[in-house]
Amino acid sequence: MSNERIPNLSVENARIIFRNFAGKESKFNPAGKRNFCLLLDEDTAERLADQGWNVKTLAPRDPDDDPQPYIQVDVRFSNYPPNIYLISGKTKTKLDEDTVSILDYAEIENVDLIINPSHWEVSGKSGIKAYLKTLYVTIVENEFEKKYRDLDEDDDDIPFNV
Repeated sequence: MSNERIPNLSVENARIIFRNFAGKESKFNPAGKRNFCLLLDEDTAERLADQGWNVKTLAPRDPDDDPQPYIQVDVRFSNYPPNIYLISGKTKTKLDEDTVSILDYAEIENVDLIINPSHWEVSGKSGIKAYLKTLYVTIVENEFEKKYRDLDEDDDDIPFNV
């Protein structure tokens, strides 16, 4: 395997699937492992596979559709935590290890991200692992969020007893 530095992968208007920012245990995921999958176009998939990335393919649900290439991206908060931002209207909120799980069920409008590739080699096998470096997620804002966005939240001035 070459020790050549592979540049970060930047993707605008990305499509992500199988979101598990909470790190919930499932049939396909051990507990605590946060990740998601990034869908790729054919050219990008071929280029990444040639570099050693672990590009996989989703079988189409419809026989008339083409298989969909993707890579799994790990989200780790140890060592070098990613910069993750939630965009809602005109508000940008930085998410951390305790709040990032809200992305698992968010209605997403747009995703821009940067992935940091990391070389690995174990027992004579090698490849490139994808780690999230930066993520901007714009969520769909409903009509009431737009209507009330400029109102301040002030819990100290509640006009009634709870």
